[in-house]
Amino acid sequence: MKSCWYLLLIGAGIVLIISFIYNLAFAGIPYQDPPPDLAARYAFHAAVANALFWTGSAVVLLGVIIGVLSFALRRRR
Repeated sequence: MKSCWYLLLIGAGIVLIISFIYNLAFAGIPYQDPPPDLAARYAFHAAVANALFWTGSAVVLLGVIIGVLSFALRRRR
C-alpha cells in the first residue's frame, strides 16, 4: 500500500487556511465595549475558528510524525 501521509498535510493546510478566513470573516477584531449579544456572538465564532485551527494543527503534526516514521522505516530496510 502506498504511503499517503502527504494527503494529511494537504488537508490540514486547507483546514488551517479555512480557519484563518473564518476568523477574519466572522470573528474579526473584538469590539471595545460590546453589548452582551455581540460579545456572545464573537465568543462563539472565535471558538469555532480556534477549534478549526487546532484541528488543522493536530493533523499537520500527525502527518509530519507519520512522514518521519515512514521515512525512517524505509531507510532501515
